[in-house]
Amino acid sequence: MLKKWMLPILIVLISAIYLFVIPPEPLTLKIVFKLIPMVLIILYALRQLPARPAPAMRLIVIGLFFCMLGDGFIALSFIAGLGAFLVGHIFYLMGFIKMSRINKSRLTAILPIGMYSFIIGRQLIAALQTDGNDGLVIPVVAYMLVISLMALSAILTGNPWAAAGSILFVISDSILSWNMFVSAIPYSDVLIMTTYYSAQFLIATSLGSIGKTVRHEEGKRISM
Repeated sequence: MLKKWMLPILIVLISAIYLFVIPPEPLTLKIVFKLIPMVLIILYALRQLPARPAPAMRLIVIGLFFCMLGDGFIALSFIAGLGAFLVGHIFYLMGFIKMSRINKSRLTAILPIGMYSFIIGRQLIAALQTDGNDGLVIPVVAYMLVISLMALSAILTGNPWAAAGSILFVISDSILSWNMFVSAIPYSDVLIMTTYYSAQFLIATSLGSIGKTVRHEEGKRISM
């Protein structure tokens, strides 16, 4: 039992070291320690996969990888980091869509997600235009659209881990963008990274239960 929890414990430990121990300079050291938790989360995700993972599960792992690239890039270039995260969310979106089970109750998530994105997006666009960052408006709007669709697709899977992870990802990115472009948020670094690492860990965890569902459905088809 302890061995099963060693990797999650290590993820929490390294994340805490990155947040509370590693100094801002040198930047290279900061980036390395920022990436280590994501490397461990990817390893954790791979351990959740069955012997023959479904294509949708592979897409989720690829999404984790591109998000890890985004972690590194965003410390050097906001646009490069945004681009890598955008690609990661597209892979998440494709993976979750393949596993979606649409019903009326899950579709109702469109309303709160849409309202939240509209309210946050309107504030961000206004702040960007006020500060003369008009060139960032289209990339930020595109990113918000994709991450909103990703969150909806995760909810449509019916998997609680995927849904919770996607919602935390939206919250993390909202804090980051609001802190960067609208107004400063106290303890923003801690809030951003704790919600972010938690989001990625939950998405990785979802692969275990998704794998069981996929195997169950394949078994039903074979028996039929």
